Amino acid sequence: MPTSRNIMSSWRADLPASVVVALVALPLCLGVALASGAPLFSGVIAGIVGGIVVGLLSKSPLSVSGPAAGLTVIVFEAIQRAPSYPVFLTAVVLAGVLQLAFSFTKAGILSEFVPSSVITGMLAAIGIILILKQIPHLVGYDADFEGSFEFTTADGANTLSTVWNSLTGSLTPGAVLIGIVCLAFLFTWDSIRPKEGPLRFVPGPLVVVLIGVFGNMLLGAVKPDWQLGATHLVQVPIADGVTGFINLFTFPDFGAITTAVVWTTALTLAIVASLESLLSVKAVDELDPQRRTTDKNWELMAQGGGNIVSGLIGGLPVTSVIVRSSANVDSGAQSKLSTILHGAWLLLSVALIPFLLNLIPLSALAAVLIATGYKLAKPKLFVERFKQGWTQFVPFVVTIVAILFTDLLIGIVIGLVVGFVFVIARNFRTAITFARDDDNCLIRARRNLYFIHKYELQKELARVPDNCHLMIDLSSTSYVDLDNVDIINAFIKGAAYRGIDVSVRGDVAEKTASLIQAPKYGVLFS
Repeated sequence: MPTSRNIMSSWRADLPASVVVALVALPLCLGVALASGAPLFSGVIAGIVGGIVVGLLSKSPLSVSGPAAGLTVIVFEAIQRAPSYPVFLTAVVLAGVLQLAFSFTKAGILSEFVPSSVITGMLAAIGIILILKQIPHLVGYDADFEGSFEFTTADGANTLSTVWNSLTGSLTPGAVLIGIVCLAFLFTWDSIRPKEGPLRFVPGPLVVVLIGVFGNMLLGAVKPDWQLGATHLVQVPIADGVTGFINLFTFPDFGAITTAVVWTTALTLAIVASLESLLSVKAVDELDPQRRTTDKNWELMAQGGGNIVSGLIGGLPVTSVIVRSSANVDSGAQSKLSTILHGAWLLLSVALIPFLLNLIPLSALAAVLIATGYKLAKPKLFVERFKQGWTQFVPFVVTIVAILFTDLLIGIVIGLVVGFVFVIARNFRTAITFARDDDNCLIRARRNLYFIHKYELQKELARVPDNCHLMIDLSSTSYVDLDNVDIINAFIKGAAYRGIDVSVRGDVAEKTASLIQAPKYGVLFS
């Protein structure tokens, strides 16, 4: 868990990253609320709570929470069934309480049994979906809501047909021009950004927003018929004074707490939101350059606390979400200060300057999300998984295809089923031992390590104290599953930050050893 000292020492990286995440989060919050049939401001409330409340409670350094596209269908149907929106909010609060109960029963351990091939497949699928879903917004075809992840859209079309219609129909010239300029800037900014001086702290997405706003103003002056109207811009609710702003908040109706619809909705939200959060946080841990590991049971507690607060003030359910989290990682965030600040920026901006937010073109924000999607689904990722063998590549590809043509949760379940086909569930006896003598620690694998030994390996690694010498003895193994290799690699990468000197000993199968990239991971099998 990041300490206050760590957070304060990383503020130079976290501050610009928080601005980027806030810019990405704003249209997604509004889009999810619109798709859920809820008041637009309820999505913003969930984004603020996900940043400030969950950010403060969570031990994840880089995960960002807010309203999730994966819950839109469930939330829409729940709101339709509930007698009123305040009754639905009661279910959100109860869902948070149930998540606290999940935390106390150690349900977070379930996420450790998801193969890494499925996790990386989920990340790649989300990247591809971001690109496909944002292409229409890039060219001014704003028929589908921001943050949509479902293959079939509300009007009966689908992701692919929507892209086709947007590119072959009547393009919006102003949106196309702004979108292409912004996209070109984002893909060159990383290479041309100065290494020294104040400009090195300037986040590319912030510049893109300014390009979009001032570019649209310029179009209004030189070519008015190309200027984008309100339907192609961010649309934040504008309150009339302090009283009007307070009236945007809604409170739950606890008088309906004994009704069946409230409890069935609460249980459904708690289960689905918990699953999505656990998978998201595990994926973010894999994206973390320092390979830090989040306490999943504690994360359930943080998510539960967030949903209690969000429901109490009129917000949608919150989960940890990949899009905002990956934008946070890509922007160079180092601690959860970025997550907390992004929630603060959302609160201040919708309270003080909503009229300025409503000048931002959706095509500019689409460019930001497309660039984020590309980083999640780079072609190199597919090549790396292919080189790791069919047992890794097949579940990876199946997960991607399943998520693309269904939705996030269904796709993950399909990926899990296929992944487990490649797992030989055997040898449940203790496979790993731990010993310590003063500052010297030994972790020994007594036999081959398969996927089912992931949790056991992580549990023993968690016992290693800071500032010690660790020997990982694999001399009794002839095979180490790639998921366990990833865990060892991640631990060694993070060990440098904890003063731990790690060495690995043992002969493993030649095929497994050939997949280890020593310069990248720092792991050598000898």
